[in-house]
Amino acid sequence: MRNMAHLQVKDLCVSYNSTPALEKISLTVPDRKITVIIGPSGCGKSTLLKSFNRLLELDPGARLSGEVLVDNENIYAPGTEPTHIRRKMGLLAQKPCPLPMSIFDNVAFGPRIHGQKNRRRLQGMVRYYLKQASLWEEVKHRLHEPASVLSIGQQQRLCLARGLAVKPEIILGDEPTSALDPFSSKRIEEKFLLLKQRYTIILVTHILRQARRLADYVAFLYCGKLIEHGPADEVFNRPRQKLTREYISGVVS
Repeated sequence: MRNMAHLQVKDLCVSYNSTPALEKISLTVPDRKITVIIGPSGCGKSTLLKSFNRLLELDPGARLSGEVLVDNENIYAPGTEPTHIRRKMGLLAQKPCPLPMSIFDNVAFGPRIHGQKNRRRLQGMVRYYLKQASLWEEVKHRLHEPASVLSIGQQQRLCLARGLAVKPEIILGDEPTSALDPFSSKRIEEKFLLLKQRYTIILVTHILRQARRLADYVAFLYCGKLIEHGPADEVFNRPRQKLTREYISGVVS
C-alpha cells in the first residue's frame, strides 16, 4: 500500500473569460482518505474538482496556470494525454447520468473501451462492481433492462459502479448526494466510508453536516481562495482562521 499522497496542486489559478475563479491554490490531498471541499456557492469548489481531471478544458473560456500533479505527473504539461489522466479518476456528478443502455452495458462500457472483450470476464466485472456499489442484489435479475428504469438513488449507485469499473485511483464527487433522498444519500455515504480503504476520495459539498460525517481532511474555499485546510477535527473544532470559524458557525455564508 502506498503511503505518499498522489495528488498535489501547486499555485493553481483558474479564470473564466478573464474573471478569476481560483487564485494560487496549493494543496496536497492525503492518500486513501476522504477530502471534502467546503465553501459557499460560487467559491470555486466545483472548478477545483474539475481541474483534477482536465474537465475544465471543455469550457472554451477557461484559462489555467499552475500545476496539478497526479503520481508526480503534471497533468497540464504539454503533450500529456487527457484520456490517460481521466482513467485514473472516477467522477460522480450532482445528478446521476446513466448511459442510454442496459444496466449491464453501463458497467461494462469502460472495460470494453479499454479493450476487454471476453464475455465471461465482463460478466464477472459487472457483478463485482455492482456489489462494490451495493446494487447487485437489487438488479441481478434485471441486468438487461434499461438503466433508466432504476430509481434516482439506484442510478447514482450504478454510476458509481461504472466509475469503479475503469479501476480509478481517485474518486471525485461533485455534490453527489444533492439530488437524492435521505435514504439514498445515506447509502452513498456508507459506500464512500468503505471505499476510502482502497481509493482516495475527494468530495464537494455545501452541507456541513455531511462534511463532518465523512471528512478525514477538509479544504475551505472562499471567493476563489483556499482559506484553510487540514485534518477534519482541526478545521471543524479548532480552526486557525477567523473566516473559517465564521463560516462553520454560520456567521458568514
